[in-house]
Amino acid sequence: MALSLRKKQLDVITRMLHLYQQQSSPDGGGDGEEEAYKILVMDGPCISLLSPVLRVGDLRKHGVTLHLNIDKARQQVADAPAVYLVRPTPANADRIAADAAAGLYASFHVNFSTSVPRPVLERLASATASSRSAHRVARVADQYLDFICLEDGLFSLAQPRAYVALNDPAAADADINALVDAVALGLFCVVATLGSVPIIRCASGGPAEMVAAALDARLRDHLLAKPNLFTEAASSAASSFQRPVLCLFDRNFELSVGIQHDWSYRPLVHDVLSLKLNKLKLPSEKYDLDDSDPFWVANSWSPFPKVAEEIEAQLAKYKQDVDEVNQRTGGGRDGVEFDGTDLIGNTKHLMNAVNSLPELTERKKMIDKHTNIATALLGHIKERSLDGYYECENDMLVNGTVDRNMLLSLLRGKGTKEDKLRLAVTYLLSFEAPPPSELEQVEAALRESEVDMSAFLYVKRIKSLNTQFAAASSTASRSNIVDWAEKLYGQSISAVTAGVKNLLSDGRQLALARTVEALMEGKPNPEVDNYLLFDPRAPRSGTGGQFRGPFREAIVFMIGGGNYIEYRSLIELGQQSQPSKHVIYGATEILNGVEFIQQLAELGQKAGLGGGSSNIPLQ
Repeated sequence: MALSLRKKQLDVITRMLHLYQQQSSPDGGGDGEEEAYKILVMDGPCISLLSPVLRVGDLRKHGVTLHLNIDKARQQVADAPAVYLVRPTPANADRIAADAAAGLYASFHVNFSTSVPRPVLERLASATASSRSAHRVARVADQYLDFICLEDGLFSLAQPRAYVALNDPAAADADINALVDAVALGLFCVVATLGSVPIIRCASGGPAEMVAAALDARLRDHLLAKPNLFTEAASSAASSFQRPVLCLFDRNFELSVGIQHDWSYRPLVHDVLSLKLNKLKLPSEKYDLDDSDPFWVANSWSPFPKVAEEIEAQLAKYKQDVDEVNQRTGGGRDGVEFDGTDLIGNTKHLMNAVNSLPELTERKKMIDKHTNIATALLGHIKERSLDGYYECENDMLVNGTVDRNMLLSLLRGKGTKEDKLRLAVTYLLSFEAPPPSELEQVEAALRESEVDMSAFLYVKRIKSLNTQFAAASSTASRSNIVDWAEKLYGQSISAVTAGVKNLLSDGRQLALARTVEALMEGKPNPEVDNYLLFDPRAPRSGTGGQFRGPFREAIVFMIGGGNYIEYRSLIELGQQSQPSKHVIYGATEILNGVEFIQQLAELGQKAGLGGGSSNIPLQ
């Protein structure tokens, strides 16, 4: 059975909203009479995790009449039960205890988004006991929901700036370990929601191995308890062949994908118009872009020109259907569009026309929505020559060629400073040894355009260090290089020592998709033979378990930020495989190229590599 992360997360949320009582309808809606209305109280992170899976109208179906932020002033609703969904922090425990002491609600059903630490639980118990309000707390539960599921095969842990935190040369070990533990806990929530203990694979060294070891330890500790979150799933299925493989990667594995421009609809909307949590804000409108939008589902991976053609085709079909309704009902004379006022003629035609009105109205709304989005995109494309940036980057990454005149023209011409910086860094990553004269021209063009050079110089130094490490790998000076890298780049040493070939795409298949495919096949392959294996269900041993596949299902997780380009490549991998494979993609956060180049610039500035005008804001 295919992994269905969004559905399983929604099932947990639905049971929580119905206070774990039997629901009176299959869709979980209740009948609205036997079920009392209730208040939903959340903190900011939990509002974000709920937003992509439930809208306001959906909450009403589950008996929620008010949804409120725990950090804002709230009025007393003494006759209604309250469902809390919050992170297990001391501040949230104190706020819940204060609400209970004040008798804000009739009863308190407290749900923490992940496992609650014992001190926080004791803090809540002590505070409610001292205020004699413990009787109002009907339930306290760990829900393991602390991740944002943007769609069935895409999730984020909402860990901002993880790439900077893991690669900052000044980062303290305690801060690194805290972030690694937070990522491991988020992944634990994902696999607990799925109800399946994965086999874990990762390259040795660096953040991926640290997260893998932390997650393996957490899963092993949890599995010692009987029953546990995976008991039911284990008893209902599972031979080891039905378990998924969790493939962990560090962003430096394929750095260029986080920077490059893309020409398909979804990455373009995310990059240019800043799609967030499946919601898009334009100056005049706000839109939801998710699986409830059939046009988005059908066309979001299409090249932008094809999307524009499809919008025109849909509009033409809509006008044709409206004209047909007008003709059948006697409307539309003298070019006047059917408006429902001239309904004479055959009764059957009249009824058909009335029945078709809601469907026509929805289609027109959808066409208008995507027309507005495409118009906004087109404005940016023309103003910034985004088609030229995509073409130039694609030639470099896929074909290994560069049109020097086009490259320099773009760096000196249209486009934002971030566009130019992304193009220059892509150039740097596309060629193992760019001609020095050409590289000087690129740097000069960046300076002419007053672009902050921090990110460019940071990547350039990583490449230089990587080359020196490779040259010294068989000599005694290797240890000196390692020492230098550790001082300069802190925790990123494993990323620095990764082969340059990992930064380049193989044809049109990203290195990530190629590696995931090899890990799922489980056959001997020099690209992945040295990947570590952790099996939390196996006895502790030096190898961590022996099961290596094949796998039908995979969870692919990018530490340091993911993007829609990689997500698309994994969807294509699943569809093209025989038999088809199911792949879920997640990341510490979903970043567009501007957001990621800002993190590279921040690291460059921390390393003292700034240059030019400082135009890239730090988050």
